[in-house]
Amino acid sequence: MELVKAGIRRLYAVRVAKARLAMPGAAIRRLADAAIGRGMLWKPVVYVVLTCVAFIYVKPILYMVTTMVKDASNILDPAVIWVPRSIHLGHLEKAAGMLDYGKSFLISASLAGSVSVLQTFSCAVAGYAFARLDFPFKKFWIAMLLFSFIMPPQVTILPSIMLFKKLGWMDTFLPMVVPALFGHGLKGAMFVIIYRSFYSTLPKELDEAARIDGAGPVRLFFRVMFPVARSASVVVLLFSFVWNWNDFYFPSLYMFTAESVPLSISLARMAGEMAQAQGAGELTVFAEAIKMAASFLIIMPLIGVYLVAQRWFIEGVERTGLVE
Repeated sequence: MELVKAGIRRLYAVRVAKARLAMPGAAIRRLADAAIGRGMLWKPVVYVVLTCVAFIYVKPILYMVTTMVKDASNILDPAVIWVPRSIHLGHLEKAAGMLDYGKSFLISASLAGSVSVLQTFSCAVAGYAFARLDFPFKKFWIAMLLFSFIMPPQVTILPSIMLFKKLGWMDTFLPMVVPALFGHGLKGAMFVIIYRSFYSTLPKELDEAARIDGAGPVRLFFRVMFPVARSASVVVLLFSFVWNWNDFYFPSLYMFTAESVPLSISLARMAGEMAQAQGAGELTVFAEAIKMAASFLIIMPLIGVYLVAQRWFIEGVERTGLVE
């Protein structure tokens, strides 16, 4: 009898030991399944990829900032690449003087601001017409809109220069401001498409309710459609401002002999002057630092605009479907 009891106790002890040995493996498997279900194993991979992509975009800015604050000893020291031993802000003052920064900044701000405001309104009108109104040859004009979107500007630049020269608009802001009044200008077709896509998603009941109240197309646009499209307007306004601020192609063609030019032209002229000086033997170790300082002065206002308006910009991008 005692032998039977001892055998039962040994069998029970063996089973308990096996159960205890199996518990950690089962717990680990359960934890792994839970981690996979929650995405805990996938998130680190996503973060690593996003960090690498972000570094690709941030690296030029870091290099620009670290280069523009180097003095002569840091520039000539091959051991100093990213972190200078001392901070020197004299290059910013030198670059601002060569750019005539105050005057050029006001010109760039006024030009980009006026064009972006005009494009925001005129492209909204055009997008509303394409999305909600019926008019003759509508499909044809939509096809022409898409064609103007994919057609490079170099195709029409020569006739445009000849036209504006006959009108006496060369070396002025009019060749860039007047087309924006009619929904054209830099990336105008794209902004019309953005508004058309946004207005197409709105329910038809808005139009029907407004017509029952006696509102016509003009009143419907100003009282209902344009206020509702605030998210799309923010996207168009910011895109237009940034692109017109950075634009060099059109100002260089329409204002190539003007004295008062935006910052993009001032930067090109400064780079040309420094290249001529280097070609004449006037080499300076500060050339790259001054160029980096000038570039920083140009993009600094855009960074400020984005930091202020990033919440509305991200919301607008999501609502207009640009991320799809």
